[in-house]
Amino acid sequence: MLHSSRTFLAGLMIGLIFSGALLLVISEPRGHPIELLPLPTPESLRVHVAGAVTEPGVYILPMEAIVSQAIEAAGGPLEEAILDMVNMAATLEDGQQIYVPVEGDSATETYPPVPIIAPASVDKININTAPAAKLETLPGIGPSLAKKIVEFRETHGPFLKIEDLLNVSGIGPSKLDGIKDLISVR
Repeated sequence: MLHSSRTFLAGLMIGLIFSGALLLVISEPRGHPIELLPLPTPESLRVHVAGAVTEPGVYILPMEAIVSQAIEAAGGPLEEAILDMVNMAATLEDGQQIYVPVEGDSATETYPPVPIIAPASVDKININTAPAAKLETLPGIGPSLAKKIVEFRETHGPFLKIEDLLNVSGIGPSKLDGIKDLISVR
C-alpha cells in the first residue's frame, strides 16, 4: 500500500506540474507591456542677445539656429554695430550670450571666441565711471560681476588703482590679468 501511495502522489505531482505549465503557455498575458521611450530632446534653445541690436533680450530659437538668426530675432543690428567682430555663422548653444559690439567698445573678443588680432588703439574702460553694461563687454565679466563692481565702488568709493578690483567678490588674480590692459581708473 505504501508503494501505491507513492505512485499516486508522484502521478498527482507530475499532473499538477504539467497542468500548470500548460496553463502558462496557453493563457493570455496580463497587464500591458512596458514601452521604453527615448528621452525627450529640447526643441528650442534660449539665448541672450545684447549690445548693438534693436531689442536686446532673451530669445527662444530653434535648436540648429545660428548667431545671425539670434541677431535678427532681436530686431537686427543697429547702424553702429560692428558685425565683423561677430561670427554670424556660428551655431548657438542653450544659455549663451551674444554681444554685438559698437564702435568704441574695448571688447576685443568675438562671439563665439575666435583668435583675432586686437586693434592697435583701444580705448580703456574707466572702472570708476563705466555703467554695468559697459563693464560686461570685458572678457569674463558677466552681468552679475559687473553689478558687483558698480555696487563696490558706490559703497567704498572710487578704485584708486586697478589692483583694487581684487577686493570685489568674484575677481581673482587670473581674471584681473585678463582685463587689466583694457581698464583704467582715470
